[in-house]
Amino acid sequence: MDDSLNTARHDARYERTTLILLGLAFGLVGLDRWMIAPLFPHMMHDLNLTYQDLGILIGILGVAWGICSTLLGRLADRVGRKRIIVGALVAFSLLSSFSGFVGGFGALLLVRVAMGMAEGAFLPTSVAVVGEAAHPSRRGFNQGLQMSMFALIGFGLAPIIVTQLLRVVPSWHWVFAVSALPGLILALLAAKSLRESDTLGSHATGSGINNPSPRWIELFKSRNVIIAMCMMLCAMSGIFVIGAMVPNYLVDYLHLDSQSMGGVMSAIGFGGFLGEFGLAGISDFAGRRATTVASFILGALSVYAFTQIGPYPLWLFVSLFLASFFALGLLGLITGPIASEAAPPGLVASAIGIASGTGEIFGGGVAPVVAGWIAQNWGIEHTLTFASAGLLCGAAVSIAMRETAPRLARQKTDPDMRSTNSSDVIL
Repeated sequence: MDDSLNTARHDARYERTTLILLGLAFGLVGLDRWMIAPLFPHMMHDLNLTYQDLGILIGILGVAWGICSTLLGRLADRVGRKRIIVGALVAFSLLSSFSGFVGGFGALLLVRVAMGMAEGAFLPTSVAVVGEAAHPSRRGFNQGLQMSMFALIGFGLAPIIVTQLLRVVPSWHWVFAVSALPGLILALLAAKSLRESDTLGSHATGSGINNPSPRWIELFKSRNVIIAMCMMLCAMSGIFVIGAMVPNYLVDYLHLDSQSMGGVMSAIGFGGFLGEFGLAGISDFAGRRATTVASFILGALSVYAFTQIGPYPLWLFVSLFLASFFALGLLGLITGPIASEAAPPGLVASAIGIASGTGEIFGGGVAPVVAGWIAQNWGIEHTLTFASAGLLCGAAVSIAMRETAPRLARQKTDPDMRSTNSSDVIL
């Protein structure tokens, strides 16, 4: 993208419209993906489901999401990003609604796979559109704000909305049924408001010069790209196991009522929302590596503290807030500045996609399935030990990361060197 042209022709009103629209839409992605967790204590009795089934339902969506997120970025560049965004919004909204009409595990599993495909297609496409619409000086901020809506609405507000809706609708089926309406409204607004990219089908690089497309294999010559993939796996193993299993832990193990459970669960969203901004900002001054290592360790310690608290909603909220601040904040830090700065020239989006896709498939997909097996065979409380172990593994991996924060990297190089041209390629 040519930043000088972007600046000269910039449309601030379209920037705000796009950010608000796609930020809310990504929040709905979080809502539709995670509303099953606070509803599961009610669903499992009606559909004869188990903890293992919950892990599979959470995990299969992550696998489908990760595969589609990795593969469909190029498709959006060819057929048009607006089409992908509008189609994905309609698809995952209707599929979420269909979840309320299924009669058993098999049908619900198919719905979750299809939802994961639609939401995985939405993620890279919408982030690219927000970045293109933004003024160059606000691109990172806008993309971070958009992605933070997933935590705020999906983890923060969803448990409150869902558990409160249960008090006014006949059953959990109706909670799913009404979930399609906001997404369909946003799809209509997106169809009317979004513009198609001027670079559709081109191979322009970040400098705006048409060059041969760099080879994808070049990503694996970068140490930090590989480390980012591993760190995403560990971070997602922590936060997604927590998001999937804590509702049942609170209700079945600590015997909280549904409303108290929803209030405690909202800590994941509020903590994660602040962490998406906080950790990235801290890393600009303290360094990427130091911030990442410390966040993995503090996240693991917060999860351990959570397991030592009895049925006291306020303290459970505080410890879960801290765990989410660090664990969800790591997702933004790794997929944002760490992956971007690790990428060879021309492969920034690919680096982000492969890091997030790997994390989704294994951390968001396989880990909840393993956690479901642990809950079914050893007890729901032991799933949080598994989550802590994932975060501690991330701390060990992140020690090997090479520092790329511009402020610190310039101290070791020529002060006139442009940080945007630096890459992290192993020699």
